Amino acid sequence: MRRSDLVTKILDKWPGKNVFGIYRFMPLFFIMGAALEYAMISWDFKHKVNFYRTYKKRQVEKLADEALRNHYSA
Repeated sequence: MRRSDLVTKILDKWPGKNVFGIYRFMPLFFIMGAALEYAMISWDFKHKVNFYRTYKKRQVEKLADEALRNHYSA
């Protein structure tokens, strides 16, 4: 059995083909997206870096740059 035949069989067994068509996979993609968001926000790399800390750091740097720019331009 070729790999594409196996994938086709698995995809054909996914419920809702007649009613939803290709959109029957949407819940799977929502779950995968939620898991990715959770991983980006919650998981740390060596307790130093994660998405949330990096985002907040960039926001603070942006605000500080704007404050300095406004202070020296006035």
